[in-house]
Amino acid sequence: MVVYIEYAFAENALLDGLLLYLSLKCVRLRVSIPRLILASAAGGAESLLFPVLSLPVWAGYLAKLLGGVLLAVLGCPSRKLAPHVRMCAVFFFLTFALGGLLAAVSSFFGAEFVEGRGFWVTRSPVVFVLTLAGCFAAGTTAFLKVFFRRRAVARASVACEIEGVRTIHCDALYDSGNLLCFRGEPVSLLTPVAALALFRGAAKPVGRLTMHTAGGEKTSPVFRAKRLTAGEKTWEGALFAVGEIGIPGHPVLLNADLWEGVHADPCRSEKLAAKDKGDGERHPLFKRE
Repeated sequence: MVVYIEYAFAENALLDGLLLYLSLKCVRLRVSIPRLILASAAGGAESLLFPVLSLPVWAGYLAKLLGGVLLAVLGCPSRKLAPHVRMCAVFFFLTFALGGLLAAVSSFFGAEFVEGRGFWVTRSPVVFVLTLAGCFAAGTTAFLKVFFRRRAVARASVACEIEGVRTIHCDALYDSGNLLCFRGEPVSLLTPVAALALFRGAAKPVGRLTMHTAGGEKTSPVFRAKRLTAGEKTWEGALFAVGEIGIPGHPVLLNADLWEGVHADPCRSEKLAAKDKGDGERHPLFKRE
């Protein structure tokens, strides 16, 4: 079997760079392109060096372990110890996960493995390996997006009790992008189903306001509830507008001006009901008129 050094270097550098990038995304660290390139190049060099070393099996595993730690340290932009530890742990986890996926799929198609000194050798087409790695990266990215979104929702949630014609209990979200205001008073948002359950169609609106959202403008009636309790705070005569929130299980979106003193962080949910634009900027759901 002929091994072309430049191709082996490029393939392993690309795989290591992909794993390092995913690791940085997992631990929520800034991606430094120069560091990522340096660590990827080091990974490609290690892949060429380890097979030619005459090491016993235990030393081969130790060398691979230390090599992985070196890559994680090179790719981590933080100067603190804790992020480096998390980076190493996630990098090794993703490495084993991708390696297991490659081994499982290769075995399914009848590939043979030969044990070396602390590593396994097999013959697989480069396109096959890179395609599986791309699928692995896409799946990991999608999982992280859902995971972090759900975690943000959980952190921004607070138990809520609203008393109107009837009393409802639900989980509400604080959102720093909700800046609705009617005649100088903060206005929270109710879904149509929650509004119907709360007021039973018997309450009269105190006015109407226009909401400016990512989907355009919408005019909604404003209702006044008897009492709103969220966390440890209570407001008499809180105002609510009716609109879609888009987060299942959370029919109430509380106003940003109400969050002070409640055990929830509104900044963590400021993008939850908006589309992910991928630019890292804040896009408020509502703007004060």
